[in-house]
Amino acid sequence: MRYFILIIFSALLFTGCPRQGAQPQNASDTAKRYNLKGKVVSVDRTAKKATVDHGDIPGYMPPMTMEFPIRADWVWDDLTPGSEIRAELVVDNAKGEYWLENLGIMSASNPAQPGQPGQPAPPPADERFAQIGKEVPGFSLVNQDGKRISVKDFRGKALAITFIYAQCPLPDYCIKMSTNFSDLANQVKGDPELKDKLRLLSISFDPARDTPAKLKQYGAGYYGKDVQSDFNLWQLAVGKDAEVKKIADFFGLRYEVDENDKTQFNHSLRTAVIAPDGKVTKIFSGNDWTANDLLREMEFTLK
Repeated sequence: MRYFILIIFSALLFTGCPRQGAQPQNASDTAKRYNLKGKVVSVDRTAKKATVDHGDIPGYMPPMTMEFPIRADWVWDDLTPGSEIRAELVVDNAKGEYWLENLGIMSASNPAQPGQPGQPAPPPADERFAQIGKEVPGFSLVNQDGKRISVKDFRGKALAITFIYAQCPLPDYCIKMSTNFSDLANQVKGDPELKDKLRLLSISFDPARDTPAKLKQYGAGYYGKDVQSDFNLWQLAVGKDAEVKKIADFFGLRYEVDENDKTQFNHSLRTAVIAPDGKVTKIFSGNDWTANDLLREMEFTLK
């Protein structure tokens, strides 16, 4: 392994360097760049994405674990779970894109993977974020029609909850969550058996801007102008900041206002499936799921 040998000869100076010849990324002139350091959690070579547990990104994002596109081809020969990296996070709002470039591998992963013979078992799930089997705490929110709703309103139904804010510009974040929810709602509303048994709820963590009226307009935009909006199946709701944080904390969602642009949030992704008895059965922690994946998990809770 090239980088592992480099570290040995560099006396563990942790000065990983990007390979020469990496292709340019063609960012717009307004793109912002931030230094990032972290450890690779998983790698999707086919999709050219890696999930990274990164530290604080000064001026942009707190420490969290999230998935990043990496466009350079060379990295996939050396990038493995456990690798410690440093890179440049490029956020190009003009194109609605973000990615990592100028990536350097500072230390290689241990080839002995946890769970293999002779290796320790992986650590237990963090109970703050893995709420499988637990009952969702009570909440009080206001939906797109100005009606107050609570988790009790969804008892007896298979419920999916995700978190968004209307001004999110990232196509793989809130936009994808809302597209998946609206696609599923459109798919289910024509099924007389399922449309009464499933419910979707998008919770905004931007109460200062996401009023009920704005959320209704936002949801209608995802249904499409030629499709009748069905806010019985898919509701959008907002509440007091403390109330939303309580729900977000339960599912391990992290969000905070971007200090450089107060209209934007830095946030992770959480989408949860709750059974008719009010207990969590599944948590999607990223964006690598489809409307059909969600439907399958929700139907499972009905069996």
